[in-house]
Amino acid sequence: MTLRMLLISLLWLPAIASAGSKIIATGGVTTIEGNAGGGIVPWAVINGYASSDEWALTTFAGRVGVNDFSLNSGGVALSLDNKWELSYARQRFALESIGGSLSQDIFSVKYHLAGELLYTAMPQISVGVQHKRNADFALPQAVGAKSANGTDFYLAASKVLFNQVAGRNLLLNGTVRATKANQTGLLGFGSSSDNNYQLLFEGSAAVLLNYNLALGIEFKQKPDNLAFAAEQHWRDVFVAWFINKNVSLTGAYVDLGNIAGQRSQTGYYLALEATW
Repeated sequence: MTLRMLLISLLWLPAIASAGSKIIATGGVTTIEGNAGGGIVPWAVINGYASSDEWALTTFAGRVGVNDFSLNSGGVALSLDNKWELSYARQRFALESIGGSLSQDIFSVKYHLAGELLYTAMPQISVGVQHKRNADFALPQAVGAKSANGTDFYLAASKVLFNQVAGRNLLLNGTVRATKANQTGLLGFGSSSDNNYQLLFEGSAAVLLNYNLALGIEFKQKPDNLAFAAEQHWRDVFVAWFINKNVSLTGAYVDLGNIAGQRSQTGYYLALEATW
């Protein structure tokens, strides 16, 4: 899904939109991997605003631009009964300083196990699976990746704490991921010397400045499987504006560290999301 396609689809929203009965912003935004969360970290929340006996459809398009690379991502998610989230995302990673590109498809399922974001003392807890298929394996294989395909598993817990920061609500999320992915899978999975799953931590914190505007930070721990270049952790500072239940806009400053030997990859992230 390109940004142009998403903008065209927004023209149809007034006629067909029925976003669901959940409170605005409680579905999060869509990550670069297609799951509900922040920009780079999946949360326990289910995408869209479908509550019990409801469904929602979400589409998104986003772009990360850093010093030597860019990442375009887009996709679609179906949410059912505030229990299930089924999503697909396509990523294209442009190697702007050296030429060429890498692409992958991500097929995901998330299930809401227990708790609620707002209404219970227990955090909302969800489990998720992401199956990733690298479409351009020649370069990842050349730098030592073992496989073109891989599957990530994660457990996430999310909770809104009321009246915590200058009278405003605070969202906290923690995610534990089991992965073999190199640069989230864009450089393949595992290596000849290390093809084991690693347990990694990802976290988010966001202050809800008002009912539809959030300011937050994220941290994503990364594995370091490939000998040719160190892989570093990711972090960002984001602002998410939930214009209404049908449209949201996210902007962020991102620090992706060193990527493929290119140092200090910092820049921006922009994403547009539509929900029916």
